Amino acid sequence: MFAVVTPDTIHLPPGAVVRLLGSWQDYQALNEQLGDRSSPRIKYRNGEILLMAPLPEHGRKVSVIADVVKVLLDHLGREYEAFTPITMELPQESGIEPDYCFYIENWEAIAGKDRINWGVDPSPDLVVEIDITSYTDVNDYLPYRVPEVWLFRKNQLVIYRLEGDVYTVETSSRYFPNINVSEVVTECLKIAYERNTSAAIRELRRKLASEN
Repeated sequence: MFAVVTPDTIHLPPGAVVRLLGSWQDYQALNEQLGDRSSPRIKYRNGEILLMAPLPEHGRKVSVIADVVKVLLDHLGREYEAFTPITMELPQESGIEPDYCFYIENWEAIAGKDRINWGVDPSPDLVVEIDITSYTDVNDYLPYRVPEVWLFRKNQLVIYRLEGDVYTVETSSRYFPNINVSEVVTECLKIAYERNTSAAIRELRRKLASEN
């Protein structure tokens, strides 16, 4: 099935990525046309609009990794807020929809808010992205100064940390410095695929409890 993007219809088969030249106004018009639909995903950068229809495995991996983050935060007794879906926008500059985002250090600044004023309110402390179709670029988060981005690509979790004006690859997370999160994510995804997500999360909770 072919991708169709017209003023009246937007349809992408699973896994498809469409790149279009377009203005901020074009991006806003497409966003309005999509409304509350969760697919396709849309983002804007440097006069280019990108549309992507996630594959089923995309959502499953997002769910598992987000659950891992929540379990680890609960284990450490950290307060947080979590969002999905959410659209981050800086007018005329950038529009992006992270797979999952967490407010950890800045959760109080957005607690109870129905809308986040990007450029005024703080950006998420941690963003989780699954890249199956080469749609994701960690540098899309530079305008928002997101401190840490987890990118799961080719069955491997890569941790990017903002250092100055660039993202650098790190071996550990600033939020879980004493936990090998890449290893934890890999193991949980393995259990989730061999059994199910609930088994993976129960096993993670059991393992963390046994280490106390």
